[in-house]
Amino acid sequence: MMSFFQHFRYATPYWLWLLVPAIALFFLRRGRGAEATLIFSSLQYLVSLGQKLRQGPGSFSIPLAILSLIFAIFALARPVWRIDYLNRTASGIDIVIAFDVSLSMEIDDFLTADGRPLQRLNAAKSVVNSFVRNRPDDRIGLVVFSGQPYHISPITLDHEWLLNGLERVKLTHNRYGGGDGTVREQGTAIGSAISAAGTRLTARDAKSKIIVLITDGASNSGKIAPVDAAKYAADLGIKIYTVALGTKDGRVSTNIHRFPRQEFDLPTLQEVSRLTKGESYWAQTNAELKNTFRTIDKLEKTESKSYTVSEDRELFLWFLIPSLLFALASAITQALTPPPSVIAASS
Repeated sequence: MMSFFQHFRYATPYWLWLLVPAIALFFLRRGRGAEATLIFSSLQYLVSLGQKLRQGPGSFSIPLAILSLIFAIFALARPVWRIDYLNRTASGIDIVIAFDVSLSMEIDDFLTADGRPLQRLNAAKSVVNSFVRNRPDDRIGLVVFSGQPYHISPITLDHEWLLNGLERVKLTHNRYGGGDGTVREQGTAIGSAISAAGTRLTARDAKSKIIVLITDGASNSGKIAPVDAAKYAADLGIKIYTVALGTKDGRVSTNIHRFPRQEFDLPTLQEVSRLTKGESYWAQTNAELKNTFRTIDKLEKTESKSYTVSEDRELFLWFLIPSLLFALASAITQALTPPPSVIAASS
């Protein structure tokens, strides 16, 4: 029932006011009427005539005509079945998230709200998920990288598709690139990731183009240096926000690096952001990572543009056809009623 009232409408409802006099006619026809102007000494000749009018088919003609009028009024009010579609337009901000999936991202030096260890990969996935969902009007793409970049999602408004791809991202699980990881080549190719993300943005006609680079390592793979890639991005008008993950004295285990050291190269990441007029952040805890993405979200505000498109399916024929049928029935019953005969009285 609620669905009916949500979709059923009258496009020109002011015609419904005609129902008031139409319904009044139905009741007025039962009134006594005006007083007779001729007085007969006897009703002998009128009795039979009155019986014929009351009992013949013509007694239904007026009610049928009134019903025809009522249905015609509903048809004039143009009943429609309306379906509203919410149409959303892109904000003009295109974003590509470059997501590090190198082996060091499995380190669980981040903590959940209740103090349990949390892998950097899962912490980053969570904040990226929230970031994407909070920007429904932005076109967003996703590139993951380790030893080389890999495209997960094109730049799109279909964020569910992107987030499903993000959920399926896995790390490489051995030093030779084997296992079931999304990217099998080990390493951290930051320059190549920037270049791949920039290539996606180059063909876009957007007022603002942004790369959000998330990494916990220093660039040690790929054919292009991060700074050179940043210069290329700057020439294309692309702004890069870099987010470094890891603690101040961060270390990876010896099965990943023979000589443990701080994983990321913060000065290089800062230079990448400076060259492209972006910002650089360093998240040492899960809370700082969340705050970092909130800050980026505020810096790149979008204007929501949406409008509703209504599709109307006309229903007036459902009322017009009965109106015509009732009018025809009224005319037929009236035609079948014989006119009263004039009876001459003898003197």
